[in-house]
Amino acid sequence: MPAGVMIPARNMPSMIGVNGNVGGFGSSSGLALGQIMFQPNMMEGHEFHHLDMTHNTSEGDMTRIRDEEFDSTNTKSGSENQEGASGDDQDPRPKKKRYHRHTQHQIQEMEAFFKECPHPDDKQRKELSRELGLEPLQVKFWFQNKRTQMKTQHERHENTQLRNENEKLRADNMRYREALSNASCPNCGGPTAIGEMSFDEHHLRLENTRLREEIDRISAIAARYVGKPVVNYPVLSPPMPPRPVDLGVGNFGGQPGLGGDIYEAGDLLRSISAPTEADKPMIIELAVAAMEELIRMAQMDEPLWMNSLDGIDAVLNEDEYIRIFPHGIGPKPTGFKCEASRESAVVIMNHINLVEYLMDVNQWSTLFSGIVSRALTLEVLSTGVAGNYNGALQVMTAEFQLPTPLVPTRESYYVRYCKQHADGTWAVVDVSLDSIRPGPAARCRRRPSGCLIQEMPNGYSKVTWVEHVEVDDRGVHNLYKHLVSSGHAFGAKRWVATLNRQCERLASAMATNIPAGDAGVITNQEGRKSMMKLAERMVISFCAGVSASTAHTWTTLSGTGADDVRVMTRKSVDDPGRPPGIVLSAATSFWLPVPPKRVFDFLRDENTRNEWDILSNGGVVQEMAHIANGRDTGNCVSLIRVNSANSSQSNMLILQESCTDQTASFVIYAPVDIVAMNVVLNGGDPDYVALLPSGFAIFPDGTAAHGVGMDESGSTGGSLLTVAFQILVDSVPTAKLSLGSVATVNNLIACTVERIKASLSCESA
Repeated sequence: MPAGVMIPARNMPSMIGVNGNVGGFGSSSGLALGQIMFQPNMMEGHEFHHLDMTHNTSEGDMTRIRDEEFDSTNTKSGSENQEGASGDDQDPRPKKKRYHRHTQHQIQEMEAFFKECPHPDDKQRKELSRELGLEPLQVKFWFQNKRTQMKTQHERHENTQLRNENEKLRADNMRYREALSNASCPNCGGPTAIGEMSFDEHHLRLENTRLREEIDRISAIAARYVGKPVVNYPVLSPPMPPRPVDLGVGNFGGQPGLGGDIYEAGDLLRSISAPTEADKPMIIELAVAAMEELIRMAQMDEPLWMNSLDGIDAVLNEDEYIRIFPHGIGPKPTGFKCEASRESAVVIMNHINLVEYLMDVNQWSTLFSGIVSRALTLEVLSTGVAGNYNGALQVMTAEFQLPTPLVPTRESYYVRYCKQHADGTWAVVDVSLDSIRPGPAARCRRRPSGCLIQEMPNGYSKVTWVEHVEVDDRGVHNLYKHLVSSGHAFGAKRWVATLNRQCERLASAMATNIPAGDAGVITNQEGRKSMMKLAERMVISFCAGVSASTAHTWTTLSGTGADDVRVMTRKSVDDPGRPPGIVLSAATSFWLPVPPKRVFDFLRDENTRNEWDILSNGGVVQEMAHIANGRDTGNCVSLIRVNSANSSQSNMLILQESCTDQTASFVIYAPVDIVAMNVVLNGGDPDYVALLPSGFAIFPDGTAAHGVGMDESGSTGGSLLTVAFQILVDSVPTAKLSLGSVATVNNLIACTVERIKASLSCESA
């Protein structure tokens, strides 16, 4: 640790660690994160010797045989005693099955060993039997009974949860059916079937009603001057056969907000309610117009789209846009700036799955967790055609982020509309609803934005993305002004690059032909899925904890060597994926005169980790296991061990995910419990593994004006680096945060920043 940096032990005895305290990477025996609690075995005091088994008997069979033996011992002893009393050649004393009752010491020792290793091998069982004075077979049976009991308890808990969720969904569905069974359209007077009606059919009904009123008005005017009314030509309506109303709850994955439920969110998100009946016709008109505009903007070139000065990006010609689309959602608000961009790519996901990801708010926000911090559906106006999302319409709110505390998040209230076109192309469009129902002063308006999806052979899709917003960016820190104003922070290129990388990650998770040649490669498919799911939750928690969301209140510290250190606290009580207590989040962002690829490679490499990681304390860092997540070698989930000379930090395990694309890179890690990771690697549920993620978000500064040379990848310019830590400072949720804890984290970040600058030879940056 650099001289002059003191971390007060009296306030924070250890740093971020597996035990959840500030940094403590201690041994697993003292883990506060031990969420996996093992209850005493209901049969723990019994072992059975009257078993005739071969060595080939499976574990499940042996458990079943022992259970049957246990039942016979208790239920049949009475009859056996009666048989023993009759007959001259029988022993008058009752015969009982023999069993062995373990001592309390033996049980405690085996419980402790089970927490470390639920599956001991022959050598470990023999050694444990010698220590406890038991037969190896007794030890083997005890561990088998224990594993069976834990599996039963887990399945019982999981079944209870699924049963409750199923009952809730069934009750909600019945309530929606009853509410909509007698509904009528307030505009056209016809019957409604919102859950199933084609969106185009609903739009045609409204258009017919408007035309009928227009004909009546013209007829009245003509009668005044001509003396007779104009023939009232009938307006044809599409046939509407009666169909049962079905909201199709399962189509949206049980997402929050179905039917108008609103969950707690930020200031703007919290103040917005579901649209009223009077709003819906205007929302439909706006969505149809937005769809037409999106398709034209995605397909048109010059003069609407012009090449940028560097010839890389497409720039919107605002004058031409106003000429082609004179109406839209109204003029640009005073003080707002326009950000418009377009990008295309071929991704490894078929068009049906891609549409489902975009239309399911939970899957969509998870897929784009680096861009979407929070999202919810306020109301589903149409679920589309049965079996797909053609015609689906939903009113949503979302908060868009850049993972840094120096750029405010962008909140939007908008409608999302999905439509399948005749040429086999799907389109999904968003457009803000502020013009229909103005709410609190919003800093961001989404003009028609979204993507066109075209099916391609072999499960691929071509995606053309248009991102068009008007935003008040006065709250952006000067460090990020150029990145944001150029459109690279929230633009189409970042959406498409993220989508492409995530599609490769999903393909990796589903891969079955994993070569086993390389050391450390995880070939167990269930173990791969569990580990990737845990890493996914870690990344989401990191991004949500570092952005300048309206739901977060940051305290700014100065004098760290970086621009600012922002500190925020949050309480965790009943979250199984986070240790209970007070969690402190600290983050800072600064500029480095080094290309992003060099920074990313330096931070993700285990061989250079001890150059910046204070907590590794100079120990040997070794990658134990990894999962490749795409074509770029930097996209990887790893399990890292730190063998430190410090006994309190020995055998430290770290889960790390590194990911990179042309717009952003991340290196995110979290200390993990050894026993919990064994469960995950064997395909167990990762939701109960407690995580406190820390790490780095790396963005290009968007300019080469600082005179930095080109690296081997061809990238130039500097990097914008965000360093963030999440630390448990007190395991009691009601405790108060001490100034010593804040000072310790401040020093930790300052030391990390200085070490990174020194290692990359940019001390003066």
